[in-house]
Amino acid sequence: MLTRNVKWRILSAACLAAAACSAQPRYELGGTIGYGVYRNASINSPNGTATAGIQNRFVAGGLLCEDLYEHFSGEVRYLYQDGDPFLSLGSRKGNIQGQSHAVHYDLLLHPTPRESRIRPFAAAGVGAKYFRTTGPEPNPQPAPQVADLVKNNQWVWLVTVGGGVKVRVVDHVIVRGDFRDYISPFPTRLFVPTTGGTDRGIFHQFTPTFGLSYSF
Repeated sequence: MLTRNVKWRILSAACLAAAACSAQPRYELGGTIGYGVYRNASINSPNGTATAGIQNRFVAGGLLCEDLYEHFSGEVRYLYQDGDPFLSLGSRKGNIQGQSHAVHYDLLLHPTPRESRIRPFAAAGVGAKYFRTTGPEPNPQPAPQVADLVKNNQWVWLVTVGGGVKVRVVDHVIVRGDFRDYISPFPTRLFVPTTGGTDRGIFHQFTPTFGLSYSF
């Protein structure tokens, strides 16, 4: 028969093992698809004010989440947006084929515990965004007296805020809806003001997405 001392040792070991298992990180790997809607900026000059922006288009991306704590998790996210940079002044508008790539790390705050089937969350993060042009410059330029739309690429810093909800439909399978505001500075290498021109505003890319992921 087991002595009292041995029983306590076995019980202690079991408790430690359970605690270790509960502290093990859980991971979530998935993909998302949605639509990016921009709040554009402007360029002012003595000759007028032009709108500078990115066209609204579809987005697609992926994520890897580490769900380590009961109410906090963190995830690395990538997002592709197929949107052309454009300039417009009055009835004149020109664009150049382009796209953007965003990479960021978000911290998620969950009001419900990890075992909950439905987990809403708030999110905020930082990262970088790459604006890339893939086509020729417009000819003629739509607003040459204010700014030129230039074939160029540029990295900028990125801040993300938003939230969403995760729903575990079956074991290891999660359906999620997200909303993010991708906030980035004006990409000055793509929009070049003429002499005396200045840019105003920052870019907001309002992005609802739907995703499917696998937890393990």
